[in-house]
Amino acid sequence: MSLNNNQIKDKINQKKIKELISIIPSLPGCYLMKDISDRILYIGKSKNLKKRVSSYFRKQVDISPRISLMVRQITDIEYIITDTENEALALEANLIKKNQPYYNILLKDDKKYPYLCITWSEDYPRIYVTRRRRNRHQKDRYYGPYVDVTLLRNTLTVIKKVFPVRQRIRPLYKDKPCLNYSIGKCPGVCQQIISAEDYRETIKRISMVFQGRTDQLKDILYSKMMSYSSNLEFEKAQNIKEQINSLDKLSNSQKITDPDSSINRDIIASARNQSITCVQLFQIRSGKIIGRLAFSADTNNDLSNLILRKVIEEHYSELDPVEIPQELIIENEVENQELLMKWLSELKGKRVNIIVPKRSFKSELIKLVKKNAEEEIKKLSHGIERTQESLEDLANILELQSIPRRIEGYDISHIQGSDPVGSQVVFINGLPAKHHYRKYKIRSEQIKIGHSDDYLSLYEVISRRFRRWSLYKKEGFDIKALNDSKPSVIDPIQLNDFPDLVMIDGGKGQLNSALKALSDLNLENDIRICSLAKKNEELYVPGIGDPLPTIKDEPGLLLLRRLRDEAHRFAISFHRDRRSKSQRRSELSEIPGVGPNRIKLLLDYFQSMDAIRIATEQQISKIPGIGDELARTIWSYFNK
Repeated sequence: MSLNNNQIKDKINQKKIKELISIIPSLPGCYLMKDISDRILYIGKSKNLKKRVSSYFRKQVDISPRISLMVRQITDIEYIITDTENEALALEANLIKKNQPYYNILLKDDKKYPYLCITWSEDYPRIYVTRRRRNRHQKDRYYGPYVDVTLLRNTLTVIKKVFPVRQRIRPLYKDKPCLNYSIGKCPGVCQQIISAEDYRETIKRISMVFQGRTDQLKDILYSKMMSYSSNLEFEKAQNIKEQINSLDKLSNSQKITDPDSSINRDIIASARNQSITCVQLFQIRSGKIIGRLAFSADTNNDLSNLILRKVIEEHYSELDPVEIPQELIIENEVENQELLMKWLSELKGKRVNIIVPKRSFKSELIKLVKKNAEEEIKKLSHGIERTQESLEDLANILELQSIPRRIEGYDISHIQGSDPVGSQVVFINGLPAKHHYRKYKIRSEQIKIGHSDDYLSLYEVISRRFRRWSLYKKEGFDIKALNDSKPSVIDPIQLNDFPDLVMIDGGKGQLNSALKALSDLNLENDIRICSLAKKNEELYVPGIGDPLPTIKDEPGLLLLRRLRDEAHRFAISFHRDRRSKSQRRSELSEIPGVGPNRIKLLLDYFQSMDAIRIATEQQISKIPGIGDELARTIWSYFNK
């Protein structure tokens, strides 16, 4: 069988790549992957270059669709050898910053837009709305990000009424289902009354709604309804009919926009300004808009069609084949469009067309989507400009060399030394990044009821937070170089949490305590630190006895106040939680024969002190390890 020109080129390229890999050493360093035009596609690092680079070209089932698309374009590989893996990390970050390779630059994980998550990694999957996709399990599925949050939540509310699914995050009772089971809203997941297999079938049907396959779902339900009716199971048939009617109402509430309902299609368009590009994706299924998704990226020097291509690659590589539509309508042609179409067709298993309309109804759809993108960028820009102003003002107040990207705030909370705790809150680019928040239980034995010491508590929190960085510095790690390279999107998270600024809630005393901790860690010259006192909103920095001259309403100071108030709120909520638990335990510890282990058994079983107080002797005795005699003692204590 003769080969065509493309197949011959592929054979030649594969042979060339094989020869290149054969001479790569098994040493630490960085590798640069290039395409036929000598452009850098991707930069990576490894402690074993040969093993890492070879892994891209083996037949792997678990390789992501996006990396698979990249591998097809590689025609040359360069590498740089380093002495250690740490050196490779720093070099990789600098190379990425300088060259901005296409496959290293990702779209923003924008917390403004929520996702819908189905946790397929669990036996009984949960469905919930989230703004985070970090630490996701490989089996879990995310749909979105959705622009219309209200529509998303309303849809989820309707679904929970239509299909019997778990209604609570945690079970209400330990050994019996709640009222939701009795009225048919929940199939008894907490007590595993329904099997995992049957429950997952229900969740599969729900997922079809968010995949835009509502019509297919209705067909399946209609077949089941007829089957139940034929078998004279009229109650089950009626339940199915109600589900179909509810899905019809959900579909009818969405605006019909496309007269050609035979083809599923996505329409993608963008708008941009100097700092940000916003891309909107409208999902049209059976002639109706079933979802409006949004993506954003820093504009930099990227062209709109390059960001458009990134959206296509990242969005569709996450989807199941059935979710990919037959047609993508985009505003402009993108680079390697034919290759992109071939890749999408392989993912779906059917032909997928990418169309750039010039006239007709489809061009009107593009205008509609672009108009929505322009409106969205106005909202984003307003918030971004205001935050940027605050960050620039803060940099001027504290005389920082650059605008602080990551700012951390710390506070201590206790009542006369009881249950002392510390809080760490983080603002990134002027906005709260709650997945980086941390709580600290104060371990010092010197701090106890009747003897509080905020200075010692702060010293402990700062020491524990930055001890790891002190060890890195002792090992010869260049903290300054890492700090400069942190915009790299592929830095490991444990090496990407170094702050540009630390703020302590308090005055000169609290600031000096935190400074002493940094000095003992040999980090006092690596971390910029300040404190903000509540009294008169005074701002202190090291080396200056008096507070800095500030204006109360200037943007930079207002940003620090928001950070301080958030640290204070987070510390107080953690302290209250600890105090509540200790109070519950102290009451139970007064009962003869009830020690720490039995306190844990009682609280795990009944979930609250109120439930223990009203429990009968028989209910208490059911707990393994309690027994009839102790159950009587516990019951008598609460029923004197």
